[in-house]
Amino acid sequence: MYPIKTIDNLTTVKPAILPVKRRTHFFHAAQPCNCLNCTSIRLIAANTAFRQTVILDYQKQQIKTPFKMIIMKKKVWLVTGASKGLGLSLVKALLKNGYAVAATSRNLSELEAAAGPAGKDFLPLAADITSEESIRKAIDQTLTYFDGLDVVVNNAGYGLTGALEELSDEEARQNFNINVFGSLNVIRKVMPIFRQQKSGHIFNISSIGGFTGAFPGFGIYCATKFAVQGFSESLAAEVKPFGVHVTVVSPGYFRTSFLDASLGLPEDPIEAYQNVRASQDIHQNSYNGNQQGDPEKAALVLIDVAGQAQPPIHLFLGQDAYDLAEAKIRAIEEDLEKMRTAATATAFDNQDNP
Repeated sequence: MYPIKTIDNLTTVKPAILPVKRRTHFFHAAQPCNCLNCTSIRLIAANTAFRQTVILDYQKQQIKTPFKMIIMKKKVWLVTGASKGLGLSLVKALLKNGYAVAATSRNLSELEAAAGPAGKDFLPLAADITSEESIRKAIDQTLTYFDGLDVVVNNAGYGLTGALEELSDEEARQNFNINVFGSLNVIRKVMPIFRQQKSGHIFNISSIGGFTGAFPGFGIYCATKFAVQGFSESLAAEVKPFGVHVTVVSPGYFRTSFLDASLGLPEDPIEAYQNVRASQDIHQNSYNGNQQGDPEKAALVLIDVAGQAQPPIHLFLGQDAYDLAEAKIRAIEEDLEKMRTAATATAFDNQDNP
């Protein structure tokens, strides 16, 4: 649902000249109802993007204090990697709940087939997140179409299996280009907008594999998602003075096409890595299609977090994600205690201090 702001005890207002404000934009669009018996007036701001609706009770063309004015504001979202998986579920949930959504995919026809054609609340876009120019164009198109932007979801990415030894430099770099540098391209292009308006929310979709890396054969993929965790924490601290929020999302296993269409395999597998092949096999043939996570429910959690005044920096999704995160925290605590005496006795002795 939309956030609602109530303003009490305004002075006498003539509906025909009441301004509706969204940031620096003002609109005058009041027209009394044609029905002589009607005692309500509906004002619709002539703003294609935010379509704010103000409903005022009035009598005899004039409103006297005290009264309440209700402004319903529709947030504008931009979701990357939206043609499948969690991104697609999020786009559908947002549209169902009345939000304005711009969504990107490398393949526009695939996105439109999955999420639908452009409409007053939906703008599908072809974009390559590895190209700063492509991202700039997509954001500019979003601003033109909706006249604003409130929430950005860096969802585009793909999985990659393979032992560190068997994955080539090219394979590893390509995974970083999409999963890490693609998100950074989006952040660089959207932050000037968020800084200027002193508001905004960035969701960076990581993985539970970005918090715990104990998955044989997923070392490079986990490394990309650990990077997302790290830069998200730094970004949250950097943009906090501007009123911008950052949430890094760590999903567990959700029933999407991730283990099918979004999972890369090594070009030159090494036979000796039987544990890696076993891990790859269990992910593709046992986990795939049997994941306990419902992406539609995950999408609703993201929408809820975006509406919070103080959203979390870390968002773990799924019971399995919680179990794995808590196990990692316990393991770190055990290692901390095991080495505490020796590891904390590493300061200069007083006599050695310069």
